Amino acid sequence: MPPVFAHGRLRLYLLKLLDEAPRHGYEVIRLLEERFQGLYAPSAGTVYPRLAKLEAEGLVTYATEGGRKVYSITEAGRAELADRGGELADLELEIRDSVSELAAEIRADVSGAAGDLRREMRAAANASATPVEDESWKVAKEEFRKAKAEWKEQARRAKDESRRAREEAQQARRQAKEAQDRAREEVQRIAGQLQEQFAKSGGVLGSLAGAWLGGSTPGAPGAPGASGASGASDTAKPSAAGAGAGAGADWARDVLETGDPARDLDRLLDRFRDDIRDAARDHGIGAEQLAQARTHLAEAAARIAATLGPQR
Repeated sequence: MPPVFAHGRLRLYLLKLLDEAPRHGYEVIRLLEERFQGLYAPSAGTVYPRLAKLEAEGLVTYATEGGRKVYSITEAGRAELADRGGELADLELEIRDSVSELAAEIRADVSGAAGDLRREMRAAANASATPVEDESWKVAKEEFRKAKAEWKEQARRAKDESRRAREEAQQARRQAKEAQDRAREEVQRIAGQLQEQFAKSGGVLGSLAGAWLGGSTPGAPGAPGASGASGASDTAKPSAAGAGAGAGADWARDVLETGDPARDLDRLLDRFRDDIRDAARDHGIGAEQLAQARTHLAEAAARIAATLGPQR
């Protein structure tokens, strides 16, 4: 029999089942049997120890209802499930493939048994002096018909499940890629807007925006039109705004994509934080500039949160 779950994959699938709804151990076993079309059912000795380990790690919790433990996923469990979203999509495909392989083994077994049965029937027919079918002959034919019908139904269901799983996994990957692209575009758009707003306020706020977007900053040492460590000339402001528009499109291009949208967004936010901190450390920041920066960051946070919200 081919392996149903690779190492560590049953743990991930148990988190998925508990994320759907709280369940007790017997219900988890029954659901796994249903997902595998009755071709595989884990034993209690397989499921219960893993549930206990997840509970010890703080990923699930349980409440006693009617003398049975009903397990529920915790926030830490949901966080691990979210971090392994791509792996879960691959696991769904693996499950469908396992169903197909198990069905193929059953088909081979049925085919072999059918061949043996046909040979026995021919031998019995050759050995019989009359063409009249006795009761055992009729029973054998009926068993063969039922076995053939069952094999065809199992093969059809396995094929349908495998196709549906592939389609769902492909759709999930497309949606994840689209969400990642939308988040990057929104970050870049807001970066350009903040560059313009910071440039208008001048001084350290202009330095912050320039450091974030990687463009020239009015008021920074060595920048065109600089008049000091914390001041900027009026003639430098338009050029800073223009530079911000181009720089925003190229910001964080060196941060390579990993294929995991959530992880890539975290890396972009880390880059954003580091750039702002570096600018504040290099040029200093006052109370008035901090208040302005707070306003701009609040606007950026609201826009990015709206972008990452449900897409309609």
